[in-house]
Amino acid sequence: MLFLGADGCRGGWLAVKIALDNSWEVKLFKKFSQLWDYYPQASLILVDIPIGLRQGSPRPNSSERLERRCDQEARKLLGERKSCVFRVPCRSAVYARTYDQALARNEKLTGTRLFNATWNIVPKIREVDEFLAAHREARPLVREMHPELCFWSLNGCRPLQYSKAKESGHRERLELLQSYFPQAQSLLDHGLSAYLRKEVKRDDILDALCGALTARKGFANLSSIPLKPEWDREGLPMEMVYFLSSLYRDS
Repeated sequence: MLFLGADGCRGGWLAVKIALDNSWEVKLFKKFSQLWDYYPQASLILVDIPIGLRQGSPRPNSSERLERRCDQEARKLLGERKSCVFRVPCRSAVYARTYDQALARNEKLTGTRLFNATWNIVPKIREVDEFLAAHREARPLVREMHPELCFWSLNGCRPLQYSKAKESGHRERLELLQSYFPQAQSLLDHGLSAYLRKEVKRDDILDALCGALTARKGFANLSSIPLKPEWDREGLPMEMVYFLSSLYRDS
């Protein structure tokens, strides 16, 4: 059985594969479809990208923000780390041709502003959305995770103390991953030596590894927020999955 964590990065999609025998692999793909084709025997692929998008509706007399429940619940769980959960644009904004068009659509349909940083990852949101529309057989296997929520779970359902942008945050995450997967340092070193920093950053590797470990440990025991996911108009779940380490962690 093969378990994958995938993280969108500057070079495309960084994938970490872990098998039941603890063998591992780090690979970079330009397109998500290439990742799917390369691992036809994958049992579960957890990807750090929104899956399932709000349709949105005109809100002329309301200041209420229309958001996915999973994003709202993730922020509550993550406490001081809540800022890492960005506001996911609605489907109409994801398929806009320009930032200005996406901004106008998102504000009209959700009451939420679309920031430049979010617009920069819209192509990857659209890529996975189009992939899942064309490959319905992939839907049970490709599921959304958020690295900070997975770190939260592996940390005994406690938010991590430091931002991943800081050296202290890097050490904190690496040490936590090593407690579950002693080869984490070797895997990280390999990924850093195999790819340029303009393609892959170290937190891309740690996030993908966190997803792979979550997939392997929680294969039959994944939980999600919300516990009963909402579904978008395309039949995709609006959820984030994670593993309940406090109940199932290996001794």
